[in-house]
Amino acid sequence: MQVAPNIFREYDIRGVADVALTDELGYALGLALSTMLPAGPKRRIALARDCRVSSERLHAALLRGLIEGGAHVIDVGVGPTPLLYFAVHHLEADGGVMITGSHNPAEDNGFKMMRGRASFFGKDIQTLKAAIEAGDLPRTPGGKVESIDVSDDYVTATTRGIERPTAPMRVVLDAGNGSGGPLGLRCLRAIGLDPDPLFCEMDGLFPNHHPDPTVPKNLTTLIERVKATGARVGLAYDGDADRLGAVDQTGEIIWGDRLMILFARAVLEKNPGAAILGEVKCSQTLYDDIAKHGGRPIMWKTGHSLIKTKMKEEKALLAGEMSGHLFFADRYFGYDDGIYGSLRVIELLAKSGKSMGELLADVPRTVTTPELRVDCPDEIKFPLVAAVTETFRARGNAVIDIDGARISFEGGAWGLVRASNTGPVIVMRFEASDEAMLLRIRTDVEDVVAGARAKLRA
Repeated sequence: MQVAPNIFREYDIRGVADVALTDELGYALGLALSTMLPAGPKRRIALARDCRVSSERLHAALLRGLIEGGAHVIDVGVGPTPLLYFAVHHLEADGGVMITGSHNPAEDNGFKMMRGRASFFGKDIQTLKAAIEAGDLPRTPGGKVESIDVSDDYVTATTRGIERPTAPMRVVLDAGNGSGGPLGLRCLRAIGLDPDPLFCEMDGLFPNHHPDPTVPKNLTTLIERVKATGARVGLAYDGDADRLGAVDQTGEIIWGDRLMILFARAVLEKNPGAAILGEVKCSQTLYDDIAKHGGRPIMWKTGHSLIKTKMKEEKALLAGEMSGHLFFADRYFGYDDGIYGSLRVIELLAKSGKSMGELLADVPRTVTTPELRVDCPDEIKFPLVAAVTETFRARGNAVIDIDGARISFEGGAWGLVRASNTGPVIVMRFEASDEAMLLRIRTDVEDVVAGARAKLRA
């Protein structure tokens, strides 16, 4: 069968649901996965879906393919991606599939997959694509489905070991009408809090704001509520709650790399010398702080599948991304879970009695941009990054190229240009010691990007 180009991406399958993600594709995907995913004789595959309008349709098509492919499907229902990850670990399934568009627009959807407890990504996804396109997928008798609600076990597992606040703490939670709101509230209540909910009802149309906490405008209502109520912290999830956003009591957004500094210090206090991963968009202050507190900092590629794989290789206890994907192997399973991350934030605040801003007061202040996402056609985004890398190396700048081009400038400043693996986008970020330097390097890099883009499109 023919499939839409560019929906089989590095970490998952994703596209406009009613255009690229047809019932035929969902059914074929189920057939192919039922053969490729299981590692054990029972061929048990956990399945979950988010609250998007198209998820129910895709669930039905995928389920039919999985069953006809001979899989024993464990349907855990509607919820966030971490619930699916938990189900695979908790039920010792041979694999898992999450139907979700993550932080993408409401009309998008997709499939995140696991092989056993590991990620299913990269070459595996391309092999899957080839099998679907070739057709003639095998049908195997004996497939079946059973429904298991693991939400109670999830709440127990995520809250176990979390140090409870001993004094009242006002917390605001903005779930963006995504699939993590109800479960996130349950977990916060389980540790003794009475969270102030914002948009915690699931609604796949996302009527209040787009569920992506990496975009500052999506946090406007949360910031206003935190400041109006005097809350200690504001927490935000993306559409499938595998990302965490945070707002300090002053209304300042605490980006993922600054959250990582707080988490890393706590982990290193009890695990001296531990390896801790950040990705290429993270501030240099993160890597410096990890080393300062006796840890082993590792810079790695962006992407939840890539980071989880590298964590296992390095036996790292913690990893994180600017985007709010936070991975705890310390006292947890090692996958990205925004709900669990929010509990660890509460624990930090409860133990210290301070705000996040106060805890970060000794970190050198730099001037940074958030992630800057620029539309760029899929067919030229990787050649564009290669051209930028070549240009700056020819000038004599040091360039880290493990994922895109992280270009070093004088005084410790840097700029990043990388191609997104989840959409037709170029991602940029900049850091410098002052605004003037930041503007200078940003202008320089953006001019090079524009020149390379013009040549590639000529």
